[in-house]
Amino acid sequence: MKKSILFVLTSFLLLVCNAQPVNRHGPLSVKGTQLISADGKPVVLHGMSFGWHNLWPRFYNKGAVHELVKKWKCTVIRASMGIELNDSGYLKAPARSEQLMRKVINACIKEDVYVIIDWHDHNLHEKEAIAFFSRMAADYGNNPHVIYEVFNEPDYETWPEVKHYSENVIAAIRKHDPDNIILVGSPRWDQDIHLPAADPIKGYSNLMYTMHFYAGTHKQWLRDRTDEALKAGLPVFVSECAGMEASGDGPLDTQEWDAYVKWMDSRKLSWIAWSVSDKKETCSILLPAAGSKGKWKEAVVKEWGRLARQYLLGYQ
Repeated sequence: MKKSILFVLTSFLLLVCNAQPVNRHGPLSVKGTQLISADGKPVVLHGMSFGWHNLWPRFYNKGAVHELVKKWKCTVIRASMGIELNDSGYLKAPARSEQLMRKVINACIKEDVYVIIDWHDHNLHEKEAIAFFSRMAADYGNNPHVIYEVFNEPDYETWPEVKHYSENVIAAIRKHDPDNIILVGSPRWDQDIHLPAADPIKGYSNLMYTMHFYAGTHKQWLRDRTDEALKAGLPVFVSECAGMEASGDGPLDTQEWDAYVKWMDSRKLSWIAWSVSDKKETCSILLPAAGSKGKWKEAVVKEWGRLARQYLLGYQ
């Protein structure tokens, strides 16, 4: 009888821990190319990215976060703060933008999952980024849940330009937060991962570099390029990926997507699928009929959403 009670209690505790990634892994750090837990074990995170906050603000709430954690089993969620694009972007509406980001960050902390604070930009806005990340680090730097992504996807900026910008933003973060993970982008929409591999940022710990792929466009060549970066000692985090063309539209390439997932699993690479949104395009996982606060019925989850969820649930 005592053994039965002990088994039940142990199973319950394991269930609770498995549902609480931050409780299980603690503060993350980087050793070599690997993301590791507080006790030095490899950690691989999997999750979903919200779409641009200024295009889909309705999903930036605790209900949607709860749905992604409990029903999709995300261990990390990416909050993507759109910087430009329209009058609701951060440059023109900073207070509202930050308010929406905080809703997601606070909800992720409550759910005990990791959260990426993503500066979702394609151009350099260093002054604004430094001010924003300084506030985020001051307010959230004591939480092991937080990961900073300082530049979503540089497009035509050179690596020296991106490196200089990133070094200045990193310095601002580290004034308040000495050790949480910081993600750094690379040129040409995060495909030129070989450039930081040849000239990485020095003087800081717990940095990782982002690679993004869309399986319908980016084939074996990008996996090979990333492998070379890993061999050079560059820590890589796949902070955005999906199964269709790089436009976010077009047919799903399920064969190539599966090849990418197997490749990431074999290298212990964390990945985040794009995106929680309801646009008429392949990469938006929901139909417009989907509720803003989660509780999404199967009928409102699109093909890509069902596929991404299937893979996320496979890690449980």
